[in-house]
Amino acid sequence: MKRKIYPLEHIEKYLMIDVFVIIVLVFNVFFKKDTIHWGIKVGFLLLFVASYYVGLWYRDWRLLVASLVGFSLLLTFGIYAGNWVLLYGFVFADLLGRAHRMAIMIVGMAGIIAMFVLFSWINAGSPFAFISTLELLFMVAQLVVPVVVYTRGKANILKEKLAVANAQLERYIQEEERNRIARDLHDTLGQTLTMIKLKSELTMRLVEKNPEKAKHELHDILNTSRYALKQVRELVTDMKFISLKKEMELSKDILQNAGIELVVKDEGAMLPLSNVAETMLALSVREAITNIIKHSLADQCTITPYVETEYYCIQVSDNGHGNLRQGEGNGLHTMKERMTMLQGDMYMMASPGQGTVITLKVPLISNGRV
Repeated sequence: MKRKIYPLEHIEKYLMIDVFVIIVLVFNVFFKKDTIHWGIKVGFLLLFVASYYVGLWYRDWRLLVASLVGFSLLLTFGIYAGNWVLLYGFVFADLLGRAHRMAIMIVGMAGIIAMFVLFSWINAGSPFAFISTLELLFMVAQLVVPVVVYTRGKANILKEKLAVANAQLERYIQEEERNRIARDLHDTLGQTLTMIKLKSELTMRLVEKNPEKAKHELHDILNTSRYALKQVRELVTDMKFISLKKEMELSKDILQNAGIELVVKDEGAMLPLSNVAETMLALSVREAITNIIKHSLADQCTITPYVETEYYCIQVSDNGHGNLRQGEGNGLHTMKERMTMLQGDMYMMASPGQGTVITLKVPLISNGRV
């Protein structure tokens, strides 16, 4: 998969702050009066940015190593440049709060304490001389930051998990409702249509032999057809309509919570679909999105609606590992059944290491509806 320059999930909140902090650090390093050689300053800045960049991308032991290296750099450079350098410990304190394990955060916080104690020891001759200065406030603040960030991150994760669980529960309930309606279609409407078929075959045989009897059978077929139409209306009324547009909006939120970017390519206006067709398409898109979250390990999903000859198509693709296989309990069979019910089709193309593409197709008719 592609490696981005900056974590996508942090761009909105942190990018401008990080750029500002680096610019201010560069300014202070080069424009504050001191006797430090410019080559040492450049080396300090490069190592600092490298440590920060490693900590920005990783949440495991590499974050801890990067933070400890960063604190060591600040301590060393601060001995010659002044205690203002220690303020940049906030950069790594914030990163420590994003660690996956509390142990990493605690060891990193010990590094913050060590940085201030050693600085005080070297500069003032006592490891605790900083207690009577503003450096104590800086240290306490840097110790509080990772705790606050860690707690807030855990709360956000729980909130996201709850939102995903609620969405999945809602989808499960709606799916059960779809299954109930499908059973009703089979048990009621299927029986009625079978009766119409049998009576039609009987009428064809009676047309020449017994026209009066055939006429009577035609009246029965007409009444049975009206009853079938009434059954369809009742079932459609029971079926809660699901908007394809709203389903895509919901999918964007769920994918974002899972750390996956959604791109919707609008290749022309969406054609008007019947409520049943749009609902079935929306449910199939939902199933495809669920598969991406559960199985793909992707960081990007693309939905592309388009028209192909006599079909309205929706293509759902991802850039994951591409190891999805049909018939393994991943809902592909259900999607195909829905499309078949609409006289459409569903097919999948999976390329290991390149991702999976699922295409949903429903037929168009002359008036632009399915």
